Amino acid sequence: MAKTKFNKEQYLKWYEEMLLWRRFEEKASQLYIQQKIRGFCHLYIGQEAVVAGAMSVIRDSDNMISAYRDHVHPIAKGVSPNAIMAELYAKITGCSKGKGGSMHMFSAEHKFFGGHGIVGGQIPLGAGIAFADKYNGNDNVTLCYMGDGAVRQGALHEAFNMAMLWKLPVIFIIENNNYAMGTSVERTSNVHDLYKLGLSYDMPSKPVDGMSVEAVHEATEWAVDRARKGDGPSLLEVKTYRYRGHSMSDPGKYRSKEEVEEYKKLDPIEQVLDTLKKNKWISAKQIEEIDEKIKQIVEESVQFAEDSPYPEADELYKDVYAQEDYPYIVE
Repeated sequence: MAKTKFNKEQYLKWYEEMLLWRRFEEKASQLYIQQKIRGFCHLYIGQEAVVAGAMSVIRDSDNMISAYRDHVHPIAKGVSPNAIMAELYAKITGCSKGKGGSMHMFSAEHKFFGGHGIVGGQIPLGAGIAFADKYNGNDNVTLCYMGDGAVRQGALHEAFNMAMLWKLPVIFIIENNNYAMGTSVERTSNVHDLYKLGLSYDMPSKPVDGMSVEAVHEATEWAVDRARKGDGPSLLEVKTYRYRGHSMSDPGKYRSKEEVEEYKKLDPIEQVLDTLKKNKWISAKQIEEIDEKIKQIVEESVQFAEDSPYPEADELYKDVYAQEDYPYIVE
């Protein structure tokens, strides 16, 4: 039996979760080509361990906010794949009532606060959500995700400064997939180790292997424990890779086939499956059953989206202002 820190149940959960996210994104890709999904569409294929490793640490009451590569994060937080697929279809049953689409998923009920199309726009918002929790005296934490391109935004430095000054319970997570659209980190910054950006604010910061769900879990656990104890924010540079282009319109010609193939050898889903097999925790029949179960979930989400209506015209005037019972209005 291969030695692991985590048990069979955890590996099975990781495997099912990440495989669902992969199959969902693959289906979204097909539907985009069929023009069932319109507009921008950014897929998460290859980066699944970044979210899976964090989800095995945080509570349902903890918050999450992200950029526009955001189909997987809300599913991980408990939003139904049906509601995500319907949002991609711009249907009223979508999690943002069909008004946000691919880049603007949202569910206050599940403590998922976007999906943001403005590069880096979510970084100060993540600090603000954490400020509300600190003000209200609870021990919730906020995971604030961003891409390696977003760290060029000035708002990051302002948010880092305030988060450290006020010891806010926020974990800033850079999903470093090496390319901001088509431009590599090396061509846009003198600092190639992006976690070092936090050190200028004395923010505890570390690099993480984002292709290893175990490594992401352990780093997130460290950061979450700090935040819950009142020790303030942390910065994690999670080094990952996207197997598809920046968006569906990106052929990805700025990187070689050899580079992509090398990273595919590190596929986080295959690594977890390999651990399950080595420990004899899964059989060929179980693998088949999981595949079939996930296929059904994805197909059901497509059928749900197909059957759902588009928003009525008067929806244009709704949800313009926050409701009084919105959970983050400070009293």
